[in-house]
Amino acid sequence: MTETDWIHAALVSARPQAMGALLRYFRDLDTAEEAFQEACLRALRNWPQHGPPRDPAAWLIFAGRNTAIDAKRREKKQAALPEEEQISDLDDVETPLAERLDGAHYRDDILRLLFVCCHPELPATQQIALALRVVCGLTVRQIARAFLVGESAMEQRITRAKSRIAAAGIPFETPGAAERSERLAAVAAMVYLIFNEGYTAGGPPDGGRAQLCEEAIRLARLLLRLFQAEPEIMGLTALMLLQHARAPARFGADGAVIVLEDQDRGLWNGPMIAEGLALIDKAMRHRRRGPYLVQAAIAALHARARRPDDTDWAQIDLLYASLELLQPSPVVTLNRAVAVAKVRGPEAALAMIEPLASRLSGYFYFFGVKGGLLRQLGRGREARIAFDQAIALAHTTAEAEHIRQHLDRLARDDDGAPSP
Repeated sequence: MTETDWIHAALVSARPQAMGALLRYFRDLDTAEEAFQEACLRALRNWPQHGPPRDPAAWLIFAGRNTAIDAKRREKKQAALPEEEQISDLDDVETPLAERLDGAHYRDDILRLLFVCCHPELPATQQIALALRVVCGLTVRQIARAFLVGESAMEQRITRAKSRIAAAGIPFETPGAAERSERLAAVAAMVYLIFNEGYTAGGPPDGGRAQLCEEAIRLARLLLRLFQAEPEIMGLTALMLLQHARAPARFGADGAVIVLEDQDRGLWNGPMIAEGLALIDKAMRHRRRGPYLVQAAIAALHARARRPDDTDWAQIDLLYASLELLQPSPVVTLNRAVAVAKVRGPEAALAMIEPLASRLSGYFYFFGVKGGLLRQLGRGREARIAFDQAIALAHTTAEAEHIRQHLDRLARDDDGAPSP
C-alpha cells in the first residue's frame, strides 16, 4: 500500500465519526464540512512526515474543530468573540443531559448524524443522497450511480437538500424515541446503500471499499441495539453479513470477478454466515416479512448450499416473486430472472427482462444478464451486442474484464471449440 493509499483509507474510515462530531459541535452543515476538509488537508501535510496518529478520527475532529473556531475568530477580528456556545456545542460532550440521551446506546455520533440527515422535512431521496455525501463522503458520481440517475441530477438533489436545511433551520438535535422510529426505514435504506457502494464497487476490496461494508454492518448492529425487536433490522444486518461473508472469494488474484457459482466456498467467512443465519431465524419468529428479510432469506439459501448444484433456485424464485410484491423494481425483476433461468430456462428469463430494456438502458448488469441468456440460447450475434453495451457501461476494469471473458467464450463458440 502506498503512502497515498493508507492516508486515503484512513480518511475514508474516519470521516463518518469526524463529521458526526463536528456537526454536533457546530450544528451547521457547511461549517462542519469545511472543517473536515481543512482537517484532511492538514492530515495530508502532517501524516506523511510524522506518521499516522493513534486515533485518526480524534485527530481530524480536533484539527477540524480548531480550524473552524480560528476561522470564526478571523471573521470577528474587529468584534468581540461570540460566546462559545454560539459557535460550537462543546458542552454537549460533557453534560449529564447528553449522557442521559445516550443512555440507550445512542451516543454514537455517526448514528445520530444518520438520523438527523433523515429529517422528515427532506424527501426520502434527498435524505439518503445527503447522508451519503455528508456522512460517507461519497462523490456525486458514486451516489448518482447508486440511484441510477445522472450526475447533474444528483448534484441538484444534494444542493436542494442543503438549501432546504438552511432555509428551514432544521435543528441538528438528537431525535427522540418517536422520531427515531419514524425515520428508521430511511436510515436502514441509507445504511444498505453505504454497504452497496462498497460491495458493488466492481473490484477487489481495497481498504476504503471494504471499510464501507464494515462500517455499514457496524451501523446496522448499532441499529439492532436500538431496535432489538425489529425484524427488518435483523434482516438488514443478516443480509449484509451474508453478502460480505463471500468477499474473500469474489475476486481472483488478478482482480477478475468470480461469479457466485464459480467461487471457492471454502473461502467464505463461516462465523459471519453463522451470525447472519441466526439473525434470520430470530427475525422469522416475528412473522413480519419485509424487503430486507426476504433478501436475507435469498442470501441464506446461497450460503447454505455447499455446492452450486445444491442451490434451491425454485425457492429463490419464489422469494424474489415475494420481493417484487413488497418492493417492485426493475432491478428486483432482473435478479429474479437469474433464478427463473435456472428453474424454467433462459427463454423464460429473457421474456421477463425484455420489457425492462428502456428502464435499465444505462444499467451494466442488465446487459450482462441479457448477453448471458442470449448466449445460452445460441443467439451469438445478439449476445455480442448486449455484452458490448455492458462493457460500455462498466464502471471498473474488473467489470469490463468479466464481460470480455464472455466475449472470448462467444468467439470460441463461433470457432466450434467447446466452451470451458
